[in-house]
Amino acid sequence: MEVERKILEHLSHPDYVPLNQQDLAQAVGLTKRESKHFRRALHKLLDDGLVAKIKRDRFVLPGDADLVGGVIKFRQSGRATLFPEALPGKPTREPLVILAEDTGVALHGDKVLVRLIDDKKDRRRNKRDRSRNGETLARVIRVLQRAHPTLTGTLKQSRMYYHVVPDDPRIIHDILVPPPERAEVFPKPKEGDKVVVRLLEWKMRHLNPEGVITEVLGKTHEPGAEFKALLHKFKLDTNFPDAVLGEVADVPGEVRKRDTKGRKDMRETLTLTIDPDDAKDFDDALSLEETKGGGCRIGIHIADVSAYVKPGSQLDKEARRRGNSTYLVGCVIPMLPQALSNGICSLVEDQDRLTKSIFLDFDRNGKLTGQSFANTVIRSRKRLTYRQAYAFLTRDDLDEIRGTPLPPAHQTGSTGRALTELSDPEMATIRKAIRRFWSVASRLRTARMKKGSLDLDMTEVKIFVDENGYADRIETIENDESHQLIEEFMLAANEAVAKAMFDAGLPYISRVHDEPDPDKLYELRDQMMLQGIAVGDLTNRKEVTRLLSKINGHPQSYTLKIQFLRSLKQACYRADNDGHYGLYKTFYAHFTSPIRRYADLVVHRLFDFYLAKQGNPTAPPRISQRYSKGDLDGVAEHLSHTEQNSTEAERESVKLKLLEYFERETERKDKTSFEAIITDVKNHGLFIELTESMAFGMIHISTLQDDLYRVTDDGTAIRGRRRRKTYALGQRIQVKVERVDRFKRQIDFRMVEDMPDIGFAPMTRGKNDSSAKSFQPKPKRKRRNR
Repeated sequence: MEVERKILEHLSHPDYVPLNQQDLAQAVGLTKRESKHFRRALHKLLDDGLVAKIKRDRFVLPGDADLVGGVIKFRQSGRATLFPEALPGKPTREPLVILAEDTGVALHGDKVLVRLIDDKKDRRRNKRDRSRNGETLARVIRVLQRAHPTLTGTLKQSRMYYHVVPDDPRIIHDILVPPPERAEVFPKPKEGDKVVVRLLEWKMRHLNPEGVITEVLGKTHEPGAEFKALLHKFKLDTNFPDAVLGEVADVPGEVRKRDTKGRKDMRETLTLTIDPDDAKDFDDALSLEETKGGGCRIGIHIADVSAYVKPGSQLDKEARRRGNSTYLVGCVIPMLPQALSNGICSLVEDQDRLTKSIFLDFDRNGKLTGQSFANTVIRSRKRLTYRQAYAFLTRDDLDEIRGTPLPPAHQTGSTGRALTELSDPEMATIRKAIRRFWSVASRLRTARMKKGSLDLDMTEVKIFVDENGYADRIETIENDESHQLIEEFMLAANEAVAKAMFDAGLPYISRVHDEPDPDKLYELRDQMMLQGIAVGDLTNRKEVTRLLSKINGHPQSYTLKIQFLRSLKQACYRADNDGHYGLYKTFYAHFTSPIRRYADLVVHRLFDFYLAKQGNPTAPPRISQRYSKGDLDGVAEHLSHTEQNSTEAERESVKLKLLEYFERETERKDKTSFEAIITDVKNHGLFIELTESMAFGMIHISTLQDDLYRVTDDGTAIRGRRRRKTYALGQRIQVKVERVDRFKRQIDFRMVEDMPDIGFAPMTRGKNDSSAKSFQPKPKRKRRNR
């Protein structure tokens, strides 16, 4: 790193003249020891796009030769955008536009070097192609690094050759491959199979890239093959190495007496867990103690994974490599083996468990009066689902609460005694505790929103699959009071730990959400104006909260909130206390989900340092590893990458299953009618969003055969020439699925005419719903990832 820094400093000097490798090595002024690493450092900078080679093998900074390095992202149209690499000590450039004919031999996600296009010298450009909205055009001149040496796709046969159609529609080139009989894999691939293809060197854009089939995943569009392709694309592994499993075998199956030594004993205090219906691991619990004067002490207890995953162990190395659990439709790729995540670390009902706890003291008016921290041992009195907690909040009749229905598919996720087995006194005690929790949480929520925290909660879609893995049912999850109750205490715990660490002068990993780019906010304001939502300067936080309030009451709230989120920067991990824009918190860390996030596990270990520094009697007697600021910088950067990878995998999984669900809908004799909202109007048709599943699709104008429709002058509707019938932006309509293109990932719908009284049928399929299993990411988990 030091050699790379010196090279970049020398190349950026105002008097630098381009030098070849030998002259540059002498000019940089390296020590004898550093000189040994010069060649490797220079070529790494070349591969990263931070240094460019020009004529006569001389080296310069890319910007000095009108060159820019970065990552290229394609659209299905063939156009692309370059996201420039950040250069040390220099502001990051704005993204560059690359027209389809200028993408060279680059593929989606590749690291490339581009040259800025001078419109005056480039006679091939006509005026409309030179730039759009002030965007700068560029041309790919070199691929520095392929994002994916191997790709997944479907094997097809044309008249003269075989080719693989990539799964990713943004890779617009088919990959030519040898005939299946020549493939060195077993079983031999057949047309229509999902395969893995290794790319060969691609030099000329006018010829298709070539590759070699290295693996057969199964029949394309079958759940098993699609799942394997998803794992391959995002480098996810369902299995753990033998060395990790060997360590897991030595982990005790239950908490031993010696494990509780020195910990605060909370086993006799009323403690509850509240999780989704189908949850298998429970990493947080709440306890309640009444205090004098009508106040209360609420304990937030988090599974102490650090008690079992020791620094430097194989378990720890594998957990760090994975970074986090990934929740796909079909299965969960866990960060920790099941014996820990669903076993000894999970806060299951009626079992002793080791935890790290934050105690918050509130007066009778719900005002926070104090806080404390400890390593503890707890025993959960009852495992509740969100549905059950909501029933305790909203119903008074105990028998009615006992009868809270759970979908049959969720019953297997239940742990502990059913509510029907509890006595009236037990039920009454739980009801009182839940309502006490909410009375405090509701005040915390109100105060947080009043202070300026953004309400970014969104309706979530949960997909269920049948016994064969096919998408079978879609269900929406509302963010009701039971979810908000848990969320508020988790946010409070995360903030309390971060502030305590900061005040004690200890380094830690923050969950950071940077301020948005003002230009993005200006663009957002213009977009909202087109939807009839007038707001002021969005760099003013009050205007942002006003905008969100208007969006929440808008018929297209989901779509508009997506636009809003896209204008914000992504949250990430950082070893610097840079604050959280969305939550409007100065101090914030992830602490409450160590079973599924490595960042939380690291903060747990630092939490022990804090306890020791404060002289807390529950601090462990020996602390095996300390983290420096440099260590935490590296860990935070790695975890930000693994989180982004998992997020993309989860989104892709949902997209695939939605396509699968609606494709099966096209095969039904009696198709379901769905309610939808018109979200955009174009010459060729209407873009729509289904209100239940939040799926997007299009109604092609050619399917509207009762009249000749044209776009109105203001572009907000289409109107029939003869009957004057109008379909306008924001209008609710009834539609049926017309066609699904799995390769292009597009869903086409057809309008349901003259059916005002038709209700939309429940999104279900199959005779036996009890066979359906839910594998969608748990709503609570997603919210806690802020």
